[in-house]
Amino acid sequence: MVLTRVAAGEQKKFLVLLGTFIHSKSRAELEYLHNAAVAVDRQGWIAAVVKDRGSVGVARDEVLGQMGWRADEVDVVQCGEGQFFFPGFIDTHVHASQYPNVGIFGKSTLLDWLDKYTFPLESSLSDLAKATKVYTACVRRTLAHGTTTATYFATVDVPATNLLADLCLSIGQRAFVGRVCMDRKGLCPDYYRDESPEASLRATRETIAHIDEIDPGYRLVSPILTPRFAPACSKDVMNGLMKLQREKKLPVQTHISENKGEVELVKTIYPEPGSYAAVYDDHGLLTPETVLAHAVHLTEEEGNLISQRESKISHCPCSNSSLTSGEARVRWMWDKGIDVGLGTDMSGGYSPSILEAARQATLMSRHVAMQIDDEGCREKCKLTVEEALYLATRGGAVCLGLGDEVGGFEVGKQLDAQLIGLGEVGQDGLRAGENSNDWVDAGNVDVFGWETWEERIAKWLYNGDDRNTKKVWVKGRLVHSRR
Repeated sequence: MVLTRVAAGEQKKFLVLLGTFIHSKSRAELEYLHNAAVAVDRQGWIAAVVKDRGSVGVARDEVLGQMGWRADEVDVVQCGEGQFFFPGFIDTHVHASQYPNVGIFGKSTLLDWLDKYTFPLESSLSDLAKATKVYTACVRRTLAHGTTTATYFATVDVPATNLLADLCLSIGQRAFVGRVCMDRKGLCPDYYRDESPEASLRATRETIAHIDEIDPGYRLVSPILTPRFAPACSKDVMNGLMKLQREKKLPVQTHISENKGEVELVKTIYPEPGSYAAVYDDHGLLTPETVLAHAVHLTEEEGNLISQRESKISHCPCSNSSLTSGEARVRWMWDKGIDVGLGTDMSGGYSPSILEAARQATLMSRHVAMQIDDEGCREKCKLTVEEALYLATRGGAVCLGLGDEVGGFEVGKQLDAQLIGLGEVGQDGLRAGENSNDWVDAGNVDVFGWETWEERIAKWLYNGDDRNTKKVWVKGRLVHSRR
């Protein structure tokens, strides 16, 4: 196995992709575009789509004619056997600073895990050499799993947070990068917290100014306001972030109702508002630009409030199982009109893969269903393959305010995409290139040739991994390839 990364620079040529394209048409439906061509301009925008022609050659010639592009101006990428194009995955909740701890959680619950594993690691990343090693590995690994957009928690340290933004920009991953705000004495350790509300807000402005400088207009990297979670923040910090959000029109990310102990802690620290969601609302942080991670133990009233404020939810099923937090109810959220995306929540979650998060979401929905006696309601709780992949792409895009820009193969969107390859089994039972003593490491998905496209996609969801992700583009630029 060889992994390579192609740095994102200026795109010199136009790009034409040929083959089968699959994306979410709605929550309930995937759309399949066969014998298709997608034309991408030098700025990474999809300029034309031709589909369902007699062959990819016909589609190619038609799209080149439409665009008036010469063959020598165009890079062409065509699907091979068993391959298709799929939108890039969107991770709406991930702690880049915790990447080295992936899979290390023992028998901890949330609050103990923070003290034992998380705070010591995060605080150590003020060492910029160590931070460079961690953040580079995290960005490259998530890209290798097809994540073209990531919403990152960094640490309280300004230089390290700025470094993460720099790396996302240079490597080429679309990212929201947040300096973590946490100033509450007693809950936050003395060695790892903001010294005061004023220091917290000043440091946050420094990271915003840095991203303003390196990526004006936030074409690839955007700041995101990041109160760690309500118990870790004073009222002054949250009120200050509210004012900053209104001033700068920035997105917000935080945690809510991850486990029962945390919910009880919020009641102790903030007894007046009456609920966890109301704490954020009272401090002006429930906005249409807010992404709330977990939302496992929301009450009916909290769900209604979040819906009214048009805030979004990041569903993190792998983490919720790993830390025994509970089962979030995606269908219940959708029924309330709440938009939902998927998060890996590394390192509470053990995998950097949004594909893993999507399959865990389907399994989590079945655990929710097992607790319901009414058969009709029980079946409704279960997420389908199509719905899980919607969460992984368009659902995440909507949560991050990118619904008009990424998530599908339509004219006017930017090309954030991955080329997926599945293992084609030959008549002799071997994959191409294999013999009886030579195993081709092409992933766990075996395709025998009689499967429908719907069945192939289901097999990919439940069996696929990063070995199936052959190429990744962000804004039309190739940022990862595997051969």
